[in-house]
Amino acid sequence: MNLEMVMQELEALGKERLKKMYVSNGAREPLFGVATGDMKPLFKKIKINQPLADQLYATGNYDAMYFAGIIADPKAMTEADFERWMERAYFYMLSDFVVAVTLAEADIAQEVADKWIASGEELRMSAGWSCYCWLLGSRPDSEFSESKLAKMLEMAEQTIHESPERTKSAMNNFIYTVGVSYLPLHDKAVKTAKAVGPVEIKRDKKKSSILQASDSIQKAVDKGQLGFKRKHVRC
Repeated sequence: MNLEMVMQELEALGKERLKKMYVSNGAREPLFGVATGDMKPLFKKIKINQPLADQLYATGNYDAMYFAGIIADPKAMTEADFERWMERAYFYMLSDFVVAVTLAEADIAQEVADKWIASGEELRMSAGWSCYCWLLGSRPDSEFSESKLAKMLEMAEQTIHESPERTKSAMNNFIYTVGVSYLPLHDKAVKTAKAVGPVEIKRDKKKSSILQASDSIQKAVDKGQLGFKRKHVRC
C-alpha cells in the first residue's frame, strides 16, 4: 500500500466524536479522528514499513502520525530520525505516545531520552521521561543503571513542581513506574513519591488535575502488580 491508499483508509475510519475529543486534548487539523484499535487491521495488511512510516509522519495529519508510530521500525531509525519526529510532535499525545513509544523499542533509547530530559523544552523533556516509563515497564531490570535511576528520582523530586505542565505529568509517571516496575528502587521511589506529594497539572480551558504517585504505587502494590513488565511497548 502506498501513502495515498493508507490516507484514504484512515479517512474512512475517522469518527467526528473522536476527532472532537483529540482536538480537546491538543490535536489540530488535519486529522480524521481514528480509534487506535481500528488501526490494527490496517497494520496487519502493511506490517513494519519504515519508509511509509516516514511519509505518513511528514503529512502532519495526527492520525497518520499516530499510525506511523505503529508501522515504524525503531531499530532502523537513527538519532536524527527521532529528532526529526520530535520536531513535528506539537502536543503530548505525539511526543509521549508516538515518539517516546517508538524510541523505547530502539537500541539508542536511553541516550536520546537523556538528551531530551536535559533539553529544557517541555515536550522533549516529557518525551524523555515518558520513554523511560515505557522502557522500565517492558525491559529487564538488568538493562538499567540503578545509580542513574536513583539520580533521576532525586532530580524529579527537586524539580517537578517548577517544571512545565506536561513534563510534570511525565515525571510523576516516572516516579510511579520506578516504584512499580523497577524492583531495586521500589523503596526509594515510594519515599520520593511521598516527598513530592500532590502534583497539580494545569490545563487550558479545563480544571487542574491532581496527580499523586504515592497513592498510585500503593494501589499497584495492593493489586500484586509489583515487578510488572509488558511484553510489547507498541500495540
